[in-house]
Amino acid sequence: MLTELCSVPVTGMGQHVGAYGVQDTLRSGFSSVKNELLPSHALELSEKNFQLNQDKMNFSTLRNIQGLHAPLKLQMEYRAARQIQRLPFLQSSHLALDTLKGNDESISFEDILNDPAQSEMVGEPHIMVEYKLGLM
Repeated sequence: MLTELCSVPVTGMGQHVGAYGVQDTLRSGFSSVKNELLPSHALELSEKNFQLNQDKMNFSTLRNIQGLHAPLKLQMEYRAARQIQRLPFLQSSHLALDTLKGNDESISFEDILNDPAQSEMVGEPHIMVEYKLGLM
């Protein structure tokens, strides 16, 4: 019974797959079977989905109070704000999305320790844009 609970596959952590079905090691790094099969802690899945569950609860409350149009309008605004991005080789701040969600006035872990200058994701700008557009 315990092994069934611990063998929950973690989604969203998969590697990039190249044109021939082989893992793209340059973009995603080396793979680890353990990371693909088991979460490292029991609360990892809960923490990973915290914001999604919080949004669902807020949309449900908003729907009950104001009707169906309010969460639909807010979801459309979120989707429009997510589409605003810089070029793929530049860090996007998502200021509009943070303002809509109310995160613009709070300081979190990512605000302090997510400096783009210290990022390991540095690449050739032309190659990154071609990959984003699907030319590679």
